[in-house]
Amino acid sequence: MTSKEHKKHADLAKPAIGNYARNEWAILGAPCIVIKNLADQVIGALSSKYKCAYADTSHNDEMILAPGRLANGAMMEYTNQINYQQFNYNTGATPFRLRQQFSEADLVLVNGNHQQAKSQVVIIYHAKAASLQKRLAQLTNVELILLDENSTDVFDFIKEAIPNWQSIPAYRLDESDRIIAFFANKLQESKPLLNGLVLAGGKSVRMGFDKGSVSWFGKEQRYHVADMLKPLCKDVFISCRADQRQQISPDYPVLEDTFTGLGPYGAILSAFREQPDRAWLVVACDMPLLETETFKFLMEQRKVSAIATAYNSPENEFPEPLITIWEPKSYPVLLSFLSQGYSCPRKVLINSDVHLLQASNTDALTNVNTPDDLEKVKRTIHQKIASADV
Repeated sequence: MTSKEHKKHADLAKPAIGNYARNEWAILGAPCIVIKNLADQVIGALSSKYKCAYADTSHNDEMILAPGRLANGAMMEYTNQINYQQFNYNTGATPFRLRQQFSEADLVLVNGNHQQAKSQVVIIYHAKAASLQKRLAQLTNVELILLDENSTDVFDFIKEAIPNWQSIPAYRLDESDRIIAFFANKLQESKPLLNGLVLAGGKSVRMGFDKGSVSWFGKEQRYHVADMLKPLCKDVFISCRADQRQQISPDYPVLEDTFTGLGPYGAILSAFREQPDRAWLVVACDMPLLETETFKFLMEQRKVSAIATAYNSPENEFPEPLITIWEPKSYPVLLSFLSQGYSCPRKVLINSDVHLLQASNTDALTNVNTPDDLEKVKRTIHQKIASADV
């Protein structure tokens, strides 16, 4: 008698996140003040383009009691400091909580003398050689070596611990421009690839029939939109409900909703569940006036430090969520809103850090939801065709 293997957990795709975020470096091998000054230089240079963060451990040995109300048993204290917000916790910072807190950071620099990260920057600083040698096990992915003013070569124990040390970039610690350029290049290289997602899973209640099946330009709209996205995106999928899958042509990859009953919100979450490290250009199939230029402008203006890049709706000046680039960092934000009982993607955009654009051709964002809308857009398309023929 054989028994089937029992799985305790679903086989989920895990995002490429380290201890804090996707892009994180522990800086170690020098006094803490040197590490902090270096972090200040890098963050100061890059914070105008990227969301930067820093992680460290306090050295305040005189702090015996927890601050504020934490000393009296509060589990958390929030203070609006006007120029910044401050949270103090009395509970442990597990890796899961840390990833959640740092989820919107594009760059996290870490004091490697006290904390670890998935990549490292090693400083060759003679006064801290013994301390660095104790941390050799932490050197799992060294990507940059920095030599202080008194160092001319890498320590022998580093050479032994890192066989490929000669292929790792090595700069002087005072070469700020080269160090900043290193991190800027790394962030540019890590820009998430962009997938396309055509939303075709709606029930089209107001229309009375499947809006995605309308043939505006010689083929069903869902295929027309997918074909427009193919030259612009890494991969393109048609999003649908499980019961619709057989209706989709086998020529087009399908991504079924796994967050069911949530409409477009569930489709976006289902896409991130499948590929959490990709950005998703999400497009509804009920915008027949969309043009390739509308997509290109959105991509050219894409801001990866925001959770999304979207157009303002010409109807109400709110963000239009269904022609939007959703960055990977939006995944935990979407889940957080869902956990609070909200499943409106527009509400997420309104209450989050997004990059909003004005469409040069606002007609391109026209939705077709009813038979009356359909007839109006038909006339518009026929007029354009007639004008083009003339």
